[in-house]
Amino acid sequence: MRHQVRSKRNNSRQVAFTRFMFVVAFFVLWLGGISVRLVHLQVNQHGWLKERAVGVRQNIKQTRMLRGTIYDRNERALAMSLPVKTLYADPKEIEDIDAAAKNIATALRLDSKQLVALLTQAKAENKRYVPLVRKVEDDLAQQINKALDDPKVKKADSPNFYGLHWRDEQRRSYPYESLAAHIVGFADANDNGKAGIEQSQDEILHGAVSKKLQERDRLGRVFEETTVERDLPSDIVLTIDAGFQHITETALERGVKAAEAKSGMVVVMRPKTGEVLALANYPTFDPNTISAAAAENITNKAVQAVYSPGSVFKIVAYGSALEKNLFSPDDMISSGNGSITVADHTFTDSHGVGTVSYSQAMAHSSNVCAIKTGMSVGKDDFFGMIKKMGFGSKTGIELPAETAGLVRSPDKWFGDSLPSMSIGYEIGVTALQMATAFATIANDGIKVEPRVIKEIRHSNDQPKTVTEVKQTQVVTAETARKLRTMLKQVVMTGTGRRAALNGYTAAGKTGTAWKFDAKTKSIDSSKYISSFIGMAPANDPEIVVAVVMDEPKAGARDGGMVAAPVFREIAQQLLFEMKVANDAPVKADSLIAQTLPPPTENKAAETTEEKPAIAKTTTEKTDKSEAKPTTEKKADAKSKVKTSEPLDTKQKTVPGPKKLTVKKPDTPKLTADMRSRISAFHFVVRAREKIET
Repeated sequence: MRHQVRSKRNNSRQVAFTRFMFVVAFFVLWLGGISVRLVHLQVNQHGWLKERAVGVRQNIKQTRMLRGTIYDRNERALAMSLPVKTLYADPKEIEDIDAAAKNIATALRLDSKQLVALLTQAKAENKRYVPLVRKVEDDLAQQINKALDDPKVKKADSPNFYGLHWRDEQRRSYPYESLAAHIVGFADANDNGKAGIEQSQDEILHGAVSKKLQERDRLGRVFEETTVERDLPSDIVLTIDAGFQHITETALERGVKAAEAKSGMVVVMRPKTGEVLALANYPTFDPNTISAAAAENITNKAVQAVYSPGSVFKIVAYGSALEKNLFSPDDMISSGNGSITVADHTFTDSHGVGTVSYSQAMAHSSNVCAIKTGMSVGKDDFFGMIKKMGFGSKTGIELPAETAGLVRSPDKWFGDSLPSMSIGYEIGVTALQMATAFATIANDGIKVEPRVIKEIRHSNDQPKTVTEVKQTQVVTAETARKLRTMLKQVVMTGTGRRAALNGYTAAGKTGTAWKFDAKTKSIDSSKYISSFIGMAPANDPEIVVAVVMDEPKAGARDGGMVAAPVFREIAQQLLFEMKVANDAPVKADSLIAQTLPPPTENKAAETTEEKPAIAKTTTEKTDKSEAKPTTEKKADAKSKVKTSEPLDTKQKTVPGPKKLTVKKPDTPKLTADMRSRISAFHFVVRAREKIET
């Protein structure tokens, strides 16, 4: 009995012990499992869990400050940024994409099927930002909030719809639309500058990214915000005047249309300071609707396009000879029979001038006299003057994609390169380079680096940055004054008489050159680059205006006919607006440029319209039609002047360029050898231009 009682007690204890051990084992395994899980979470998945926890509680919000404003010299805003909002979806916060997409599409008038596909794909790719409505102003954002409002949703931010949020952004606005578009440029949808000052000064205008650390509760409400980094953008003040720019663009557009030209360029500078008062290209574009602009219209051809300057480049030949004291403006020079042969090539004048003074040779654009002058200088000194004038180098203006042009070193010149360069061939220049060269002559031989930025205004306590003026003495003041005297004669009695002003003296030079055809890889003698570059008042110039016309087609297409009237219209109005004192008689009844002065009685100095330089082999006979002059009396009798429409600002009404119905000038013939040599040069110009842009 006792043995049985003990056995029962032992069995009860054994059962209790076993049960206890089972309980202990269970807790050991349970605690062990929890420990393993905790180790896994806290060690292996520590980074992911921390990032997710911070993501729920904290939000690092990155926004850019409003992009800096671009002003003209008179504080007119040419480019400014406006605060806008972008509505975006966070697919991770949307449970039922189909239902949500249907409601969103109805409110925003979107395609529900496309929206479902977009949100589904974004959710699969773990994207948390899907823009739905970009860059709208506050009033439209409020309307969208009302359309999307869901009373059942409890949400800290608007709109009151799960998964949708607003993001603060900015939109670039150009109040004056196409005015100064090639200078100001434009910024893309991401506020990155893509052209003009917007591109070249992008870092200054942008400012650094501002970072804010936001602490949020479970509903996403921000209860604490800390700014981590902040760098304000700066504003930029340009040298251009919006009023002058309007005058320039209006005159250029009118001139291009009157000449039926492919395009045109104008640069207006103050020679004493290097300030660009206006810079225009036509056709142009509106940066507010950049997607509708043609690519070729966006290019700033005044600083990017390379062309052969023609006779305007004769200032280098005459200027370098004056610098060496080889002649004085009143000295005489003979053009012989109107032709000169160099290295088996004969260059001829479009009309004979006989023996004339150097001033008259410049006035009537004699190729023979210019070639004789250039050859008397010698290629080393001539090349030195080219470089000192700034050709073959970038001017340093604060605009993107500027080209240096093309200037070959003397060791790569052909036998007839010096005479060709003396009349503006075998060299590639830009309109800005030519304007700078003439500004050097206008400023008593001191070249001032052109600039389009007047100052940079910082938003913080830093002082404003003023653009440095870089000056270089290129020729003596005496040389510059003599050259201005010769250029003045061009306007008084020469090929530039249509540039004459009312109440002001003017000096300048016409240029007409054949154009290189990129398609045929050869010179096309039916296409011209016609230009006039001048300064006023002639004795103490306040402005320099360079006008270049690409492929004029109507009437006589030389620089004196299509470019000089544009110079006249711009210079006349700008001098009046600048309140420059008159240095010539003022005609109250009509402007000087409305009727041309009668031709001089000296038959040798009789003026005809300038033509591109003619180059022939010595064995080729001269076509009589090429030497036959076209008198300006006929041109005047058939011409009718139209006055320009008055502008909104206070301006003196100036007549627009005339569309003359004169006989089309005979096209000079080129030898096959000359075509191939000029084409080879222009092929190199185009190749260099593509590389640099």
